[in-house]
Amino acid sequence: MGLLLISKRRIKCAVTSNMTFLPWNLISFHSKVMTLLPGDIISTGTPGAVVIRNGDVVSCEIDGFTPLVNSVQDLKVEN
Repeated sequence: MGLLLISKRRIKCAVTSNMTFLPWNLISFHSKVMTLLPGDIISTGTPGAVVIRNGDVVSCEIDGFTPLVNSVQDLKVEN
């Protein structure tokens, strides 16, 4: 199961069986056009539109893996 959090708010919870393209198809396709290395991530997006803003922290959690956490920085906004 996968979980998407934005600034610690639970946004989405998903399972791979609901994906349009299943993981093994995505890995097969991408491995034909690029070398995939351990730790590489294939970002498939999220169902439905989610607005992220400057300063948000986006966390993607997948069972069995360390969470992937990134701070959002809008390069059009002056600091």
